[in-house]
Amino acid sequence: MSTDANSSSSADAALVPLRERLSGAMPYLIVPILALVALPLVGGFPSWMTLTLAGLAMGMMIFLMASGLSLVFGLMDVLNFGHGAFITFGAFIASSLVIPLAPWMQSDQLLLNLAGLMVIIVAAAAVSGAIGYAFERVIIQPVYGAHLKQILITMGALIVAEQLVPVIWGGVPVQVPKPTTLQGAFIFGNVAFEKFRLFAVVIGVVVFAGLILTLTKTRIGLLIRAGVENREMVEALGYRISMLFVGVFVAGSALAAMGGTMWAFYNELITASLGNEVMILVFIVVIIGGLGSIQGSLVGALLVGLTANYAGFLVPKLALGSNILLMVLILLWRPTGLFTGGKT
Repeated sequence: MSTDANSSSSADAALVPLRERLSGAMPYLIVPILALVALPLVGGFPSWMTLTLAGLAMGMMIFLMASGLSLVFGLMDVLNFGHGAFITFGAFIASSLVIPLAPWMQSDQLLLNLAGLMVIIVAAAAVSGAIGYAFERVIIQPVYGAHLKQILITMGALIVAEQLVPVIWGGVPVQVPKPTTLQGAFIFGNVAFEKFRLFAVVIGVVVFAGLILTLTKTRIGLLIRAGVENREMVEALGYRISMLFVGVFVAGSALAAMGGTMWAFYNELITASLGNEVMILVFIVVIIGGLGSIQGSLVGALLVGLTANYAGFLVPKLALGSNILLMVLILLWRPTGLFTGGKT
């Protein structure tokens, strides 16, 4: 009798690590599961493949914007509701550079198009990063540790920024045409792969890899994460954590601008309310991914992008509310988000 009881206990004990591994893997599996569930609903492989690629590209662009917000909150504990301002500035800075770089952007050579696009992305990120530095020094620094004040003051800054955009760039929508060789799509049988969307996926993957490597494999990333856990001890060792945190905020602002730039070329038409509109999706991503998690931001952004495209195809009337429903379902399953363990 005791032998049977011991065997049963051993079996139960062996199942515990298996359950834990499955529980840890589920957040990563939810994206392919969603795609597979959508395949029979869409009804045809070409349509499903086109929608899936479009969803992944949209998700990667949202990830660029959401990763900046998640980085700032996860590492600095700052609720920056003015994050949308940097998205808008990035998009409009990009629009200002399209005309000067027209010989590159309108060329029939792919390398010139990519060079022009990268110059625009880097310039938008650099300018927004500089604005982010001033924003952190003037707006954020006095309200560290006071979340309610952070929400109020950063929302006020967002409103001011939205009013500045028409003053600088005018009050009419601005066109941002794609580079010549990134227009159109690759056709494989009955499946269409839009060129710019493929480019967006590549950029998203590169940025994600760069963030993870920086935070987990470099000395700066180690110091930042150590400063989050025990700021006093790291400062006692002679490191200026405050300056590292300023760098984090600048990086978050630059990522927002990169996302805004990609979104501008994606839609080819931008308005002053761009950041405010996109921030709804950004907050949904950060919430369902888990506050402060870069992996969560990626998975959450891909879920949002795929859900929006599948719902728009299957039930157009529910497209606008589909991501709200997604957030509700995720939070019912995991109230603190998909990734709750770390700040990376």
